[in-house]
Amino acid sequence: MAPSGSRSIKRGCQRVLYWIPVLFIALIVAWSYYAYVLQLCIVVYLLVYHVIFIMFVWAYWQTIFTKPMNPLKEFHLSHSDKELLEREDRGESQQEILRRIAKDLPIYTRTNSGAIRFCDRCQLLKPDRCHHCSVCDKCILKMDHHCPWVNNCVGFANYKFFMLFLLYSLLYCLFITATDLQYFIKFWTNGLPDTQAKFHILFLFFSASMFSVSLASLFIYHCWLVCKNRSTLEAVRSPVFRHGTDKNGFSLGFSKNFRQVFGDEVKYWPIPVFSSLGDGCSFPTCLVNLDPEQPSSPTGSNPANKSAAEGRQFPSKPLRESQSRLLTSTPSWSENETATDKDRKGASNPGMTIENEA
Repeated sequence: MAPSGSRSIKRGCQRVLYWIPVLFIALIVAWSYYAYVLQLCIVVYLLVYHVIFIMFVWAYWQTIFTKPMNPLKEFHLSHSDKELLEREDRGESQQEILRRIAKDLPIYTRTNSGAIRFCDRCQLLKPDRCHHCSVCDKCILKMDHHCPWVNNCVGFANYKFFMLFLLYSLLYCLFITATDLQYFIKFWTNGLPDTQAKFHILFLFFSASMFSVSLASLFIYHCWLVCKNRSTLEAVRSPVFRHGTDKNGFSLGFSKNFRQVFGDEVKYWPIPVFSSLGDGCSFPTCLVNLDPEQPSSPTGSNPANKSAAEGRQFPSKPLRESQSRLLTSTPSWSENETATDKDRKGASNPGMTIENEA
């Protein structure tokens, strides 16, 4: 077994290596700024360029440095539950314990075998759409993927920022390509003076063009995911509910799917500030097939954001299509609790609710 000093050195080296892709992108962006602003110095385009540049850098910064959200403490096993689970050596007995713990939590997805989704590393019951990241070594709420270009997990906390990063980086590359094209043509027709700017014009055009192609395909793919309300992991492997696999289990229609990521207020959509709906631990669903464990009278709604989740109860059960309030024109979530919700909360069965902490 390697000494603890060697392990810490190894982890330190890995952390340094993980930042290399981010440093590469930062250097490319810094050079593009120098080449465009100081070498080309196209005064007419500089205002638009700087607006796109600032939004691109802002979104990229938010994607990198926004910490992924982890499951709330209600999903972690208590000390007594851990001891009870460790004493059981049979898988079925352990599943009985996990089912007992999960019955009061808003957990509706299962493993392919129908078992409760449990993380041995984090010792917690995984909320819906939550997955363990092997790089971060922790469970990430609504995990999409771990992106080496931002050295961070893309999930519930920063998925909007990641989408804006793709959008503004694509606009940035397209704008440079379009405005640099005339000078690129002059380069090949010997219409440019023989200065240092010739190299920058040539390389800037090729770099922006190539990045535009890759960014466009990635952005279109994630737009499709937003429209379908799926993560990259869910697109590869559909979520499994009690009634079986359902690739559209979390889809509420284009409008609500979009607002779940970008929020209800249009003014915040293009800005890299958090405005996504929900708390990341529970998501509205519409189960088409009947669920024997689902109550006949649907109640509950998703909290609007993490800060508003204090003192709230988790939603009851996912709604069937014939009952779903999520398919009406009125959003199933809101930023402020109504008096009716508060009254219902006070009268609800305490055995079926738990307190959320922000």
